[in-house]
Formats: sequence, C-alpha cells, structure tokens
Amino acid sequence: RTKGHRDARARRDGRRRARRRALDAMPTPSVVLATAGYDHTVRFWEATRGVCYRTLQYADSQVNKLEITPDKRYLAAAGNPHVRLFEVNASNPQAVTSYDGHTGNVTAVGFEPHGSWMYTGSEDGTVKIWDLRAGGYQREYESRGAVTSVVLHPNGTELMSADQNGNIRVWDLTANACSCELVPEVGTAVQSLTVAGDGSMVVAGNSKGTCYVWKLQPGSKTTAHFEPLHKLNSHNGYVLKCLISPDCRLLATTSSDKTVKLWNLDGFKLERVLEGHQRWVWDCVFSVDAAYLVTASSDTTARLWDCSTGEAIRVYSGHHKAVTCCALNDSAVGDAAEAEISNE
Repeated sequence: RTKGHRDARARRDGRRRARRRALDAMPTPSVVLATAGYDHTVRFWEATRGVCYRTLQYADSQVNKLEITPDKRYLAAAGNPHVRLFEVNASNPQAVTSYDGHTGNVTAVGFEPHGSWMYTGSEDGTVKIWDLRAGGYQREYESRGAVTSVVLHPNGTELMSADQNGNIRVWDLTANACSCELVPEVGTAVQSLTVAGDGSMVVAGNSKGTCYVWKLQPGSKTTAHFEPLHKLNSHNGYVLKCLISPDCRLLATTSSDKTVKLWNLDGFKLERVLEGHQRWVWDCVFSVDAAYLVTASSDTTARLWDCSTGEAIRVYSGHHKAVTCCALNDSAVGDAAEAEISNE
C-alpha cells in the first residue's frame, strides 16, 4: 500500500475515533429524543446509539411539532387539529390526553418552565393557552393570520407569535392583550421565531431566507421596544426554523435549501454549514450544553451534529416519509426550578 493510502486510512480512523469520543461525551442519563412527521408515527431514539426503541402511532394526521414537558414525563404531539399528550416512560401506546379546540393545523406547541400550562398556535389564526390540570383552553388570542410560530419570553409573562401575513405580536399574559406588533417585511411570511434565554434578543426567520434580529431589554418584565440589531441574509430558500442556543452564543437556521447553518451571535458571522440532508430541513433543537444539534428533514431522517466540527455523528433512520419535527430534553430535571431559585 502506498503512503497516500495509509494516510487516508489514518485520517478516516481519526475521524471515527473523534465521532466515538463526541458520542461518548453526550450526556446519556435520561436523554429524551423524539421525531415525527408525515408517516403518522412518533419515534423515540437512543440518542447516542441511533436506535429507535419505541414507536407510537398518530393515526389522525401528520405531526407538525413535538415538545417534551420540563419534567420529561410527557410528550406533546401537535397535528391537525389536535394536540395529543403521550407518556414518555411507559409502554402505553395511547395518548393520555387530547387537547381539542383548534380548527386547523397546530403549528406551535410549548410549555411554561414548570409544566403547569401549555401554549399552542395554529393555522386557524389563534394562539391558545391550556391549563394541563383542567379541560379545554383557558385563553385565546386572535392573530388574524395563520400562526406559524409561538415562543414564551423568559420573563414568563409574554408570548410572541408570528404568522403567514408577516406579523409578529407580543401577547401580555398579565394584561391579557396584545401589547406590541411589528411587521419586519410586509407580505412576507415569518416562518419561525426564537428568543434568547437571557431575554436579550429575538430573531425571526422568513420565507425569503432572511433573519431579522432585534435587541431587547434583558431582565424587563415587558417587551415595550424591539431595537433593530441586524438583518441576516441566511439562506437561498425559506428559513424554516431559527433557534438561539441555550448559551446564547449561536443561532441555528434550517432551510428549504437542504442546509443548516450555525451563526455566531457576536458579529453574526457564519461558523458552520451543516451539509448532509437531501431535502428540506424543517426543525432543529440544541442539546442543553449547546454542543450538539438535532435536525429533522423531508429526506426521512433526523441527524445529530457536533456543533464544534459541523460533522453529522449520527443519522436516525426509520421514518418512511418526511420528518418535520424533533424534540430533545437532555437537561437535569429540576434545572428550571434551580434556575428560578438562583434568580430570586
């Protein structure tokens, strides 16, 4: 064998060892990773091994969004027009609760940090709040446009929603009213919203491949003012998801151009292009330490990426149609409560 062959093999072996080290470094205890999409199934995965250990049937419709409760006991699956709640650590294949009240695709779902209430957004033009201990929804906000994304501000007292008409609205939960409204680009659908965990920044990704970034007043109880900070021409296709990392250092963007990009929020420089998906990339979620990113794609796979190298270190294969959503919770249960205690 030539020296070139030996060098190439040594490099491949080195990459394999690096992948193994990266996987070994991933936190393994109580990591909940789930994916879903158009094949009417929800799949749970062993994150490091890439093995599907449980499959749930979601017969009613495709699944648009997934979210895991902060205590990791339940998984919410948002479809058309229902949201179903499944037990995470149980063999029960049936949903334990169904939340019925929307009349169109449910495109957003999330929980407040203690898991006592859930928020949803839908193509029916409404944002709803559901008390998990009661029946039905307790509050409803009219967006006057098909809702594409809803996020909870870290102050816990405001929801932010985006819609296909290009509007972003802030819903003050204390005043029970819309407190702020802005339109970054008239007539251009905002596909995704993300707010930094420290409340310092909001990013909106739209259907023209642009991300708008605003500075907020951190620590404020209300969002009175969006200060324009940056306009990022991030993709050649739709931005389907934008997400600020838990450490507020990176912005991940996924797109119809089949790529995922990682941007440094200090200067908005492109750090990594994650290439490997063969079709649209619909969703992404960071690990709690922001070292890893999971993505979901129409190519029927989800992938686990090492953010420091940009390498795909695991491919989750098993779905038969487009994978449109993924959810990951690898935090220690109690983190949210501890964080609140430390802030008091």
